[in-house]
Amino acid sequence: MRNEIEVEKQSLVPHRLVERMEDVFHVVLGIFLFGIAVAALIYSVIRVFTTSPFFPSGMIQAINDVLFIIIILEILRTVIARYTDGVFQLQNFLIIGIIAAVRHILTVGAYMTLSEKTQEDFDRAVIELAISSGIVVALVFAIFLAKVAESIATKAATLKK
Repeated sequence: MRNEIEVEKQSLVPHRLVERMEDVFHVVLGIFLFGIAVAALIYSVIRVFTTSPFFPSGMIQAINDVLFIIIILEILRTVIARYTDGVFQLQNFLIIGIIAAVRHILTVGAYMTLSEKTQEDFDRAVIELAISSGIVVALVFAIFLAKVAESIATKAATLKK
């Protein structure tokens, strides 16, 4: 009976090999994401100085680009945290979602102010802004709930000792 249990626990690929492959993959992915962030930054700086007119379209593009780079860096932070801690952190994904929604809000707002819109375009933009704002509120509330749950878990662990 004991030998049957031991046979079931053995896998075809050694556990250490899988961990090493995963570590290598995380390092390569981190380097790749960092390269993308650097390339996006260089492209954004060049675009800021070549966009004409700078105000308002160049400024809006620059803000959009900066938020995109922040999203890439937050994903990189999540990969690094996964590599070091061994688990994905919920809060990092929620922050990425908030930044993406705010970026969308700014893009829609800029789109609305740059040129004349029909009533249908205006109504669609207002609905998009309302939905994106609701997403931001929901994600911030989710971060709050995650922090509360973490606090409760920490207090419970302290009390058990």
